[in-house]
Amino acid sequence: MEDAKSHFDLVIVGGGPGGYGAALYGAAAGLDVALVEMGKLGGTCLHVGCIPAKELLETASVLRTVRNAEEFGVKAGTPELDMLQLMSRKQRVIDTLTSGVEGLLSRRSVTVFSGVGELIGNKEIKISASGDSGRVISGDNIILASGSKPRSIPGLEVDGTLVVTSDQFLSITKVPSRAVIIGGGAIGVEFASALNDFGATVTIVEALPRILAGCDKDIAKVVQRSFQKRGIDIRTGVLVEGHTASTGESTVLLNDGEKLETDLVVVSVGRRPYPDLLRLENAGIEADRSGFVPVNEFCETSSSGIYAIGDLIDTPQLAHVAFAEAIVAVKRICSEKVTPVDYAKVPWAIYCHPEVAFAGLSEVEAIEAGYEIEVSKHRYSGNGRAMIVGDTDGLIKIVAEKLPDGTLGQILGVHMAGPWVTEQLGQGYLAVNWEATVAEVAEFVQPHPTLSELFGEAVMSLTGRGLHA
Repeated sequence: MEDAKSHFDLVIVGGGPGGYGAALYGAAAGLDVALVEMGKLGGTCLHVGCIPAKELLETASVLRTVRNAEEFGVKAGTPELDMLQLMSRKQRVIDTLTSGVEGLLSRRSVTVFSGVGELIGNKEIKISASGDSGRVISGDNIILASGSKPRSIPGLEVDGTLVVTSDQFLSITKVPSRAVIIGGGAIGVEFASALNDFGATVTIVEALPRILAGCDKDIAKVVQRSFQKRGIDIRTGVLVEGHTASTGESTVLLNDGEKLETDLVVVSVGRRPYPDLLRLENAGIEADRSGFVPVNEFCETSSSGIYAIGDLIDTPQLAHVAFAEAIVAVKRICSEKVTPVDYAKVPWAIYCHPEVAFAGLSEVEAIEAGYEIEVSKHRYSGNGRAMIVGDTDGLIKIVAEKLPDGTLGQILGVHMAGPWVTEQLGQGYLAVNWEATVAEVAEFVQPHPTLSELFGEAVMSLTGRGLHA
């Protein structure tokens, strides 16, 4: 970096969604901003997370469409998957988006430094290990956004070929005949769904009693039933004790004594924060035992003027949550009115087939929170648009507050599984976050025929006057 400037209003360490989001928002607010990134701008989401994973899942969707084309009167033959073309397209999308982030930062005059950023004092950052190594910069405020890396489990040594992390899986160039996915959370079910569509025999191994443990139970059941119909084997309530490798294959050992022979093991048990290189102790900050940096509701650490956001803190590891935390931190720095993120209401989207999307309290969570509730469930099997597109497997579930007088109050949770629900959650998310009542939302006019009208029908039925149920 030729620019000799070394002091800024705001210095950000990490160029993922939280980091570059904070940089762009801070620059738009008039701050002089520097950003330090040791790799490629865009972070986990852009390079080994959201974007490449959804690229694989979109290819899986195209494969399903072509395979079922004859049902619609289109004779397309038997499709073949070209993994090299898939990976080439994936990289083009990533490269285009990366260039877009670089351009945005440049146009807003954000100074970008290449290297590892480590704290050497309360407000000073030393850059090492890359292009701007040796530089020391400082800021009136610091935002730490160093992201995360895949978690591992004992007994499964990752070799990048036979046993891979979620990061490595997104760059495979050959579809395995058999695959074992360790972990049945959001990432695991996405990978399982894609591999099944690609033609692999897939087994999910999950330690908890069910897959998608963070979802409403009825939504998780929809996905589990659908997966089982597709031939995906789901083993829940079991642990992986290790594996034995031989030429080109592995035998995964489960704690119930069963052995699973496979050609690929994907370790998908979540991600852990990555504070390793920050040297937090130099600023008087301590991470907890899990590696998360403790913060208050405004993402402020124990050290004045230093903030932490994104996967570095113990909040949902979602790119859009990192964006929201970036905005909270910058507004706080600018002494503006700040609304903290309500983590119980953030939207979630999972891109397996069928898709999953939700916001707010599940049925169990609402009861545990002390609410009297009323629940409405409607299936896509009766939805005209779902029939037209040939994808009727799914459910919308509304959890509403039941008031002492027997009437219904606000919508507490919206839970969806089915076709394109990740694009349908918007009105449900708004209803939950604006604490809209059942009566208010029931008056919305829904376009017909659409998939989204099923949400309106599910809400209207809570009034006792549903049209189609």
